[in-house]
Amino acid sequence: MAEISAQPHGPRPPEGDWLGTPFLNFTREGPLGVCTLDRPEARNAMTPAMYFGIKYAVSHVGSDPDLAGLLITGTGDVFAPGGDMGGGGVDNWLTFGSALGMDALPFDTLRQSVKPVVAAVNGLCQGGGLQIALCADMAVVSDRATFRVPELYRGIADTYYSQTLARLVGPVRTRDLMFTGRTLSAQEALEWGMVARVVAHNELAGAAREVLAQCCRTAPGARSVIKSSLDNYLGLYDRIGMQSSLGAPESIEGFLAFKQRRSPSWVHPGLRVEGRL
Repeated sequence: MAEISAQPHGPRPPEGDWLGTPFLNFTREGPLGVCTLDRPEARNAMTPAMYFGIKYAVSHVGSDPDLAGLLITGTGDVFAPGGDMGGGGVDNWLTFGSALGMDALPFDTLRQSVKPVVAAVNGLCQGGGLQIALCADMAVVSDRATFRVPELYRGIADTYYSQTLARLVGPVRTRDLMFTGRTLSAQEALEWGMVARVVAHNELAGAAREVLAQCCRTAPGARSVIKSSLDNYLGLYDRIGMQSSLGAPESIEGFLAFKQRRSPSWVHPGLRVEGRL
């Protein structure tokens, strides 16, 4: 296993196996590339540079003849909780607004990946992290993993979710997830058709790599036709509607409420709770 060298001095865009941020590690395991989210101090909350680094990793593996596929996973008990709403630390050389503007986000790139991408979901998975798992070719998840779509609590009209989830699990379950912000267990996510396989936590690494190896053995030309067909089925989301919600008063209030660990002002006083939603 080959690992990239330490972070260079100062911020630097992605190049080679350097993904542009110290919070993503790229390693080579024979024919497989492995991208690991590694920001335990923020429970893997994703900065714009991390989102862009995953986008870059997909293209990097796709253009490298020595690599057949990409595995994306996390560290500890967290896969990815979505975007960091509290600041990006040393990754602040990119603004979070740019990421929300879809320039840095990897979702469409994952759907269009030339080579197979498998998400090995090792724990908490929500927001943009869940979208990564849904847009990968397959998600193999630990039996400890949990899933949540909290965007409406943040004032964000995430039409990417409403479009994708409605196709995957149907409109009734999509309303259940998005309107209540409920947490799904790994087994529920499997039964609903959101993930491909659930395995024992200590078997995740090996199982996900075996699934990726199986995917990589399929004929690339024929596989690309199937990917195109499935991408057409998932369809397009309302980019204009989602974009317009990002700087609207509700999303600003949702961000402030999250930061201040309180219910947003739109919640009826009789329904507010202690802490953030």
